[in-house]
Amino acid sequence: MTEYTDRRGATHALPAPEAEAQVRADDRAHVFHSWSAQALIDPVPIAAGQGSTFWDYAGAEYLDFASQLVNLNLGHQHPDLVAAVQQQAGRLATIQPSVANDVRGELARLIAGVAPEGLDKVFFTNGGAEANEYAVRLARQSTGRRKVLSMYRSYHGSTSTAISLTGDPRRWANDVNDSGAVRFFGPYLYRSPFHSETPEQETERALAHLEQTILLEGPSTIAAIIIESVVGTNGVLVPPPGYLQGVRELCDRHGIVYIADEVMVGFGRMGEWFAFQAYGGQPDLITFAKGVNSGYVPLGGVVISDRIAAHFDTTPFAGGLTYSGHPLACAAGVATFEVFARDGILERVRDLGERIVEPTLRSWASTHPSVGEVRGRGLFWAVELVRDRETREPLVPFNASGADAAPMGAFTAAAKKAGVWPFVHFNRTHIAPPLVITEDELVRGLAAIDEALTAADAHTA
Repeated sequence: MTEYTDRRGATHALPAPEAEAQVRADDRAHVFHSWSAQALIDPVPIAAGQGSTFWDYAGAEYLDFASQLVNLNLGHQHPDLVAAVQQQAGRLATIQPSVANDVRGELARLIAGVAPEGLDKVFFTNGGAEANEYAVRLARQSTGRRKVLSMYRSYHGSTSTAISLTGDPRRWANDVNDSGAVRFFGPYLYRSPFHSETPEQETERALAHLEQTILLEGPSTIAAIIIESVVGTNGVLVPPPGYLQGVRELCDRHGIVYIADEVMVGFGRMGEWFAFQAYGGQPDLITFAKGVNSGYVPLGGVVISDRIAAHFDTTPFAGGLTYSGHPLACAAGVATFEVFARDGILERVRDLGERIVEPTLRSWASTHPSVGEVRGRGLFWAVELVRDRETREPLVPFNASGADAAPMGAFTAAAKKAGVWPFVHFNRTHIAPPLVITEDELVRGLAAIDEALTAADAHTA
């Protein structure tokens, strides 16, 4: 493949294959990559993207079943988002956050309009980690308390407070920053830490555990509880019925701020503006990023309840960012709302999830011995892979690397060979394509993953 066609029917040539050598040389000589041992990686040079597909310099084509980092909700090179950024750059490329700006204010109004009643103010950041950092600051400054409770099996970002609140192994090498972080076990019925057998038991026991943690830590010392409404990278852990409402009740009882981390699952991923809207339990602060503008220009933020915002009416908020509410980022965000309304994005996500994804994934349980459980909603699902369904032994050990991770490596290689770029974490593959994926692309990608699962089946008991 040497060319591709964009959404408007125009044909574009891919860069010449020989250009790949310079891209690779520059990357290996000068780019320092995140979460990696630098000498042990060889990043694939990517030449172009369009819709749900991207290409390397050799013309190999991949369906993007990870939406990059679950942020490219409207896909590669969406013409409306590209045009919005171009038009804004031609009029006002940047302006400091201390002045009023039209697209900044318009996007804040649009976000507040889809949030629950009583959350009317938005503080903009440059991404999701900063959104969680600033949500914690808002909670601490408004309550005068220090501690923040977060789940094991969570990820809230890699800045100092956010990584301290994170509950997965990415915290281990960085856990020296925030002494106010306290962790607890969230609900996870398939591997229940509470030995539950039903969703109702899991809700009851998980809430009892959280209440015990609150009481033992001292309610008057706790500023906030931060929860990914649906746990993202750590397993697409959907809250059982009543859990988020129970968290809300505990927060009300003890004067604790409830922060909903919607960085990964907000803006349509689950078929709702915010994922908690599908499960109940209204938060005091909502953090967002990723899907708000599909990452075309970095953007995140915090939606703030009127009660917390009022605390800062006459008390200055101690925090700020040079690029808060950057006009280029906000212009792409405003365009995102227009696309969602015009193209019925929320409705199509619910339809594709219910009609295509869920029945397909559930059918794999009868054809692949490696499939232990599937869970999710909309266009965000996890397929948990196991060596033995009876014992639920994971296909690879927790936080596996090297030879221990080989079975998942074999699955990943098979998926890429079939033209699908998967989202793989520990013993799971996640289904998270762009929300604009066509039905034909979705079916084709799922069929490729179905076939790739035979590589995982080879490692079952």
